[in-house]
Amino acid sequence: MNLLKEFDLGYHTTKNFMLAGIDEAGRGPLAGPVVAACVVFDKNTSVSLINDSKKLPEKLREELFPQITEKTISYGIGVVDNFEIDKINILQATFEAMKIALNQIDFVPDKILIDGNQLFDKSKRFQSVVKGDSKSFSIAAASILAKVTRDRIMIEASEEFPNYNWNKNKGYATKEHINSIRKYGACRLHRLSFLKRILPSEEIRELELDFNE
Repeated sequence: MNLLKEFDLGYHTTKNFMLAGIDEAGRGPLAGPVVAACVVFDKNTSVSLINDSKKLPEKLREELFPQITEKTISYGIGVVDNFEIDKINILQATFEAMKIALNQIDFVPDKILIDGNQLFDKSKRFQSVVKGDSKSFSIAAASILAKVTRDRIMIEASEEFPNYNWNKNKGYATKEHINSIRKYGACRLHRLSFLKRILPSEEIRELELDFNE
């Protein structure tokens, strides 16, 4: 049994204890949504090679995605778009995506582990785990579902907006992406609140008016 699964088993205080893990993908990019996932496994269920999604190659994440969804007792995925991110800020948008994912679970988990050091709910059922995606099996699995889902969204969006090469950079602030924004301007999938150091404020205001029409 791997260390991540052992970490989760430490929370199983009763036979039918239900532990959920939540993680997100896409807090930092300049474009696209933030995505969160929530997963609940039976205490005896494991999936080989589960780890923090950032430590896994893209091909392996794709291979693990169906294994995770098939072996969970329940899972949910929440997506909050760039317009909402600009409206309520990235932290609150991340919390909203997590709530959406959790609300898709078929029952109320006994304990909910959330990656990071901040919680959207302060009740005793919720616990933050710093670097949880490298400690908890459930959080790591959630990180894979969130990452794969978001990557798929950006790859599909790249077909409509090929200038930004999102099929490779997934909307993150690579030098190539930043240069493309400066050359072609921003599109309706960009987070305008993230572009203040890239585009003139007057241009951002004009885009806000255009996109909100």
